[in-house]
Amino acid sequence: MTTKPKVKLKLPRRRSLIGSAGLAVVGVVLVVLGVLWFALTVYIGPDEFAVRQVFLGPGKGVQEQVFGPGLRVVIPGYERLYMFPRDMQVLELNDEEYNRGERHREDVDVAPAIRIQTSEGYQVTVDVTVLYRIIDPYLVRTRIPGGLYMEKVVLPEADKILRQTLGMLDAEDFYSDVKRMEKAEKARQQLAAQVEPYGIQVWGVMVRDYIYDSRYQQLIEDRKIQDQSVFKNQAEAVAASREAEKNRVLAEGAANIEIERERGRAEIRKIRADADLYYRQKIAEGDLLVALAEAEGTELENRALQQAGASNIVGIEMAEALEGTEVIIVSTTGDGAVNPLDLDQLLEGW
Repeated sequence: MTTKPKVKLKLPRRRSLIGSAGLAVVGVVLVVLGVLWFALTVYIGPDEFAVRQVFLGPGKGVQEQVFGPGLRVVIPGYERLYMFPRDMQVLELNDEEYNRGERHREDVDVAPAIRIQTSEGYQVTVDVTVLYRIIDPYLVRTRIPGGLYMEKVVLPEADKILRQTLGMLDAEDFYSDVKRMEKAEKARQQLAAQVEPYGIQVWGVMVRDYIYDSRYQQLIEDRKIQDQSVFKNQAEAVAASREAEKNRVLAEGAANIEIERERGRAEIRKIRADADLYYRQKIAEGDLLVALAEAEGTELENRALQQAGASNIVGIEMAEALEGTEVIIVSTTGDGAVNPLDLDQLLEGW
């Protein structure tokens, strides 16, 4: 019996090679598409808006159309989107933050504080906060070189206007909230009018803090201490007069209360006396009525006894009165006869 030799068959690898190449091509295509996608699109955030500048063609230049949030297709070399914040921006004029290096934070720019020369010749360092926002990015891009709105427009205009406006105050006027706020509002109005043509709107100008130079600081503190002493003495005098007035009112009130109490006690005594008199009158009237009734009863009894048959009533009463006594039989006829019902005879015997 012969054994057949084993034959190994080799399958062609063309199909696997084609599959690997296809995957590679797909991967390259995806990478290319991804690169093109990121190269040709620009994302505008929800707190941003943008304007488009065209570099080639008859319509080149910055376009007036404003683009809102979303993903936009941009052709490199042909056009570009310039994005600007649409939310509130803050400019802090503050030496402390500026010296710490906190010059740029999200929506916040920091610059040195304002040095103001007052009308009296003293220097005051003022910390100011300016609130503003961009309302027209087209104007910002076309009218401000490089679109540097904070460095080219907001900061220099705010510095100039604040120096002019706050410099009209005397050094001591900075202590007055009303005067400071009045000048700050005036500065806001002037700054708003100055930056409006650049597409920027100013919302507020707030004076946060102020520091005098050392010589005037000591002078103003001494003066304020004197003023406070005067005010303190005046307040104490007013308080003393008010205390005296209060004591007078309390004394009058206590006297009035005592008068009313005495009047009430007198009224109580009067009411009690009237009640006692009324009580006695009613007792006397009752006693009189009782006496009259008893007299009338006696009179009626007398009249009754004077009528016929009264002797029988008397006898009956006598019998009741003699009830329980020892009975003696006496003769009622002849000589020495006794009539127990003859009271006159009985009385004669007594």
